[in-house]
Amino acid sequence: MSSFQPLLARRVGALLVGLFLYGIAISMMVQAGIGVAPWDVLTQGIALHTGLSFGLLTNIIGVGVLLLWIPIRQRPGIGTLLNVLLIGPSAALGLAVIPPQHDLILQVALFAGGLALLAVASGLYIGARLGPGPRDGLMTGLHARTGWKIWIVRTGIEGTVLLVGWMLGGNIGVGTLAFAVLIGPLVNITMPLLRIPVPVIVPERPSLASLLAPEAAPVE
Repeated sequence: MSSFQPLLARRVGALLVGLFLYGIAISMMVQAGIGVAPWDVLTQGIALHTGLSFGLLTNIIGVGVLLLWIPIRQRPGIGTLLNVLLIGPSAALGLAVIPPQHDLILQVALFAGGLALLAVASGLYIGARLGPGPRDGLMTGLHARTGWKIWIVRTGIEGTVLLVGWMLGGNIGVGTLAFAVLIGPLVNITMPLLRIPVPVIVPERPSLASLLAPEAAPVE
């Protein structure tokens, strides 16, 4: 068995674990009830007006964002597709088993745990390097197509999503601000730690003897 196969298995394993934990982390922050990430504010707002479940809407929004890749010529990877398919069910599972909290200390603890878990999950699935999530790909694609700085694109996307979610009735609170301030530095720590190195295959240089050796005569 070549070394490529266990390395691929390790990358796929990290991707699947990361996506599962990502959904659980989202559910922890939602059940904390002190504010959620901008995309989750949008999901909550749409859920209030459609009656669809949070998990299902997470999948639907992921597909919608993925369609926005077409005009900016982004190419999805297997990690992108699994991101769309798996985070929603994982978040739905977390919402089913994690009760909502109403005591402030428990709310803060649950949110902090969810935020830390989301940073670890992001490091796992991004570090697997099997394709970015739909939202990450939208950001990098717009950056490549427009030439705008990453922070400008990220701020514009997150701000727009947050505004629409708030207008639809999504939950904005101190947790939303904490997420905006802390997720970047936390992921900046977890991504290098959990990044799986992929070896670069360098073509073997021919030896001097092979270069000097006469070519074999063709078989007639």
